[in-house]
Amino acid sequence: MTPEIVILTGAGISAESGLGTFRDAGGLWTKVPLEKVATPEAYAVDPEFVLGFYNARRQGCVEAQPNAAHHALARLQKKRPGDVLIVTQNVDDLHERAGSPPAELIHMHGELRRALCAGCGHQWGWEGDMALSDACPECRSNCVRPDVVWFGEMPYRMEEIYAAIAQCALFVSIGTSGNVYPAAGFVAEAAQAGAETLELNLEPSEGARLFHASRHGKASQIIPDWVEEILGA
Repeated sequence: MTPEIVILTGAGISAESGLGTFRDAGGLWTKVPLEKVATPEAYAVDPEFVLGFYNARRQGCVEAQPNAAHHALARLQKKRPGDVLIVTQNVDDLHERAGSPPAELIHMHGELRRALCAGCGHQWGWEGDMALSDACPECRSNCVRPDVVWFGEMPYRMEEIYAAIAQCALFVSIGTSGNVYPAAGFVAEAAQAGAETLELNLEPSEGARLFHASRHGKASQIIPDWVEEILGA
């Protein structure tokens, strides 16, 4: 796939669906320290606590519904098949449920509704809560964890992402803080490759100055407006 537009989405696009952001005031990392739930070391020390945290997040994901921003991006992808790749940092499935084609969507940080065996690396779909007694269907070990990329681990499909960014004409960042790498470095990669860059965010991110243009406001308002402009161009 050689998309003309690459869109990076972060927690801000799902905030209006009721899923909390991470780094804002009142965000998830202000309530639960990341070192207690989002590292392989935390899982090794207290797997029951870690699984409980992600069980709650998974339930929240199931109950949430896509908002107007998710639907607008799905509409853009359907109107321009093959031209728009969404790379999401989010581990929810709201893009899919809004209608984004799976072939044009990359979950670089994994997915809450998938499982990973910490023993053999097997990955599979998952519904409901995880428990320490759950066994991997491949190796039968009790090393099941959420298929979510934790701090210190390599995000998924990075070669594909960098290849798409290097060839796109427009890179758009939506709802991201601009301070989590490697995603925070995508705008510089895109600009260096000659792409136009645009930030759509509730407020300027930490990397806002790196974009050619920016628009700020609620995702459910500014993203549908931007999609209409693109489709009308």
